Amino acid sequence: EPTSGRYVPSHPRPGQEEVEYYQSEAEGLLECHKCRFLCTGRACCQMLKVLLNLLILACNSVSYSSTGGYTGITSLGGIYYYQYGGAYSGFDGADGEKAKQLDVQFYQLKLPIVTAAMAYSGALMAFSCLLIVMGVLRVPWHCPPWLLTEGLLDVVIAGAYIPAMYFFFHHLSTAYASPVCREREALYQSKGYRGFSCGFHGGDIAAGIFASLGVGVFALGAVLAVRAYRKVRKLKEKPAEMLAF
Repeated sequence: EPTSGRYVPSHPRPGQEEVEYYQSEAEGLLECHKCRFLCTGRACCQMLKVLLNLLILACNSVSYSSTGGYTGITSLGGIYYYQYGGAYSGFDGADGEKAKQLDVQFYQLKLPIVTAAMAYSGALMAFSCLLIVMGVLRVPWHCPPWLLTEGLLDVVIAGAYIPAMYFFFHHLSTAYASPVCREREALYQSKGYRGFSCGFHGGDIAAGIFASLGVGVFALGAVLAVRAYRKVRKLKEKPAEMLAF
């Protein structure tokens, strides 16, 4: 078998030229390039999308998994109970019950927007993982129009982050400005506790920062998808260049 990739018919017809036959060699090369997709710019961008949405999910899961305050801390047990929820907490009798009620009510105020943020980030994380799997399986190579679809979806998602962040912080602001939050803050301050103020906390701010980065990363993903589409079309039009791909 010729190593140059040329196939010459044994009985060529008059005027028939040599036929460039790259199929078997090219397929073998593409086969070994499957995992190399993970080293491309598109794959790195998609993995960054997964990471950012995972961090957003983690930031919101903190508010989702615990009511916070007196109720949330004492549920941890052990040293946390004795330091914050036991005899040294100052919360006993009516004050303890009031703190629990306010914690639960404040938790319920934040729960809808936190749940929505977790669902949004979880869906985008799953979508990004799907893109990575499709890239490893070389679906964009066999179906180049998918790259245009991917680029369009990235543009839509990048744009959707902006109103999503607006609604996220708007609903959080409403929860922090509520009478429940004010009463809860005053109760904790009366016992000498800090850190329960009615304002954005570290997790809220971090989620906003990661979402802002997500806008740029998804926009970059759209650019890389369009560039990949052009490159695939060029390689398919000139099979000889597949050997250098």
